[in-house]
Order: sequence, then structure tokens, then C-alpha cells
Amino acid sequence: MSGAKRVRTAPAAGSRWLLDHTRAISATLDQLVRRPFGTLLTALVIGITLALPAGLYAVLGGLDAASSGLKGSLRVSLFLKDTVDEAAGRQLQATIARKPGIGEAKYISRDAALAEFKAHSGFGEALDMLSDNPLPATIVATPDAALPKAQAEALLDALTRLPEVDSARLDREWLERLYAILAVIERLILLIAGALALAVLVVVANTIRLDIASRREEILVLKLIGASDAFIRRPFLYTGLWYGLSGALLACLMVFGAGLALAGPAQTLSGLYGIGTGAGTLGADTVFAVFGAGAALGWLAALWTVSRHLGAIEPR
Repeated sequence: MSGAKRVRTAPAAGSRWLLDHTRAISATLDQLVRRPFGTLLTALVIGITLALPAGLYAVLGGLDAASSGLKGSLRVSLFLKDTVDEAAGRQLQATIARKPGIGEAKYISRDAALAEFKAHSGFGEALDMLSDNPLPATIVATPDAALPKAQAEALLDALTRLPEVDSARLDREWLERLYAILAVIERLILLIAGALALAVLVVVANTIRLDIASRREEILVLKLIGASDAFIRRPFLYTGLWYGLSGALLACLMVFGAGLALAGPAQTLSGLYGIGTGAGTLGADTVFAVFGAGAALGWLAALWTVSRHLGAIEPR
């Protein structure tokens, strides 16, 4: 009999729990709709606060995508020894081009190097006075764009140790500086996001505190008739949740709007540098992160505020 009673009462308890939450959701949404100006103002403050780190993260994603497009600029110039003739140099270039991970290998003969130097250096007449060509033959090797950066650097380092190579120049210092700058920006965005998360907590907590103060008499009546703290706390928690979600929605709309406004100039800038644009808009994972952060911050701020102030309201 006791087992049969448990089977009959469990669905009733579950239905009551679901009914309580449904009523709390309906009541809190109705209250927010009945005061649209205050709700929109609070959501707008939260949205602006969340939009700043989200927008910075979108810009960082665009810069990271652009830097990936610049990976082809990571290359090595192999200056061959004078004992390596043109036939041997071209054979070495063909051997390097067939190596796994090499995207392109270009052979520049001594005569071609001298002609290019004359055309761009402005010292053409002075170079004509030289009896011998001082420039070595060169092989310019570029790794495959799909190759990870660490493997590309290791491959290019190995090419500099070939016996036919007299000296080499690895063009990667500026790219290393770019990656270092991106790492600093990423850390800065995390710090800004942490500070603004505290701002969201303060905004929601202050709004919930004012809501509790305005409903003090209602809370006293509920406690007099025996309502539990969980029952009284539930509407305020949902209110904080709605504030966080509405602020997250506005933040995403702001970032998308800013991305559309900047799309034209960004496309022009990327075209001038010959790189693909990284869109600079929020991806699906970032949108979910913004909504998750807004919901979590709103709920935590409401929980903290209600826990602090609810105990101070007691019927005498």
C-alpha cells in the first residue's frame, strides 16, 4: 500500500512543481510587460555592458582569421653557395617543392636577382660598374597554408640547414609580433569581460532590490500565510533571468548592427592588404556564450540579492 501511495503522489508533486514554475514565469513576464520603460532601460544597460566584450571578441576573431590568411607570408629565403650552378639550383628547387608541407618553392637566379635589385634599389648605375655579380642565387620557399604554424617553422628551419645553402633569412619576426599582440588583446578582453560582468551583477542586483522593496507588504502577507522562502524567492529569480536574457539579446543585436555598419570599410581595408576578411561578426558559439552569460549573471545577481534582503522581511 505504501508503494502504491508513492506511485500516486509522485506525479502530483511533479505537477505542482511544474505549475508553480509556470505561474512564476507567467507572473514575472506579465510584470515586465506592464512596465516596459523600466524593463527596456534595465535591459539596455545590460545589453551595452555585454555588447562591449562580445564586440571586442568578434573583432579579435576577425583579426585572427586575417592573421591565418597571412600565414603564406611565413617564408624562408635560401641563399645558395657560389659553387651551386643554375642547373643544380633548379634541381634543388624542384626537390624542395616536392617536400611534404611545402606550398611553393621559387628559384631566383643570380642574374634575375641582380636585375630585380637594380630595378628597386635605385643603384643601377653603381652596380653596372661592378665586374662580377655579387648576389647569390636564391630559393624562396613558402609552407602550405594549411600547415600548423609550429610545423611550418620547423620545416623552414630544416631547409636552412641544407648543405647547398650558404645563409638563410626566415621572414617570421613580424608574424610573431602579430601573434603576441593578439595574445595581449585576448587577455585584455578577458579582463574587460570580468569587470563588466561585475557591472551586470550590480545593475540586476539593484533592480531586484528595488523590486523587493516595492513588494515588501506582499512578501509579509505571503510569510504570514505560511509561504516558503523558495516560493517567495522564485519570481525574483525569474525576473533576474529575464533581465539577463533580454540584455543578451540586445547585446547580440548591437554587435550584429555594428558589424553590418563596418562591413564595407573592413572589406576595403582587407582588399588593400590582399587578405581575406574575418567577417568580425558573432559566431553561433559566441551568441550562445553571450546568452548563457547574461542568463547566469541575471540569475546569480537575483539569488544573491534575494538571499540578502528576504531574511530581513519578517512579520512581527
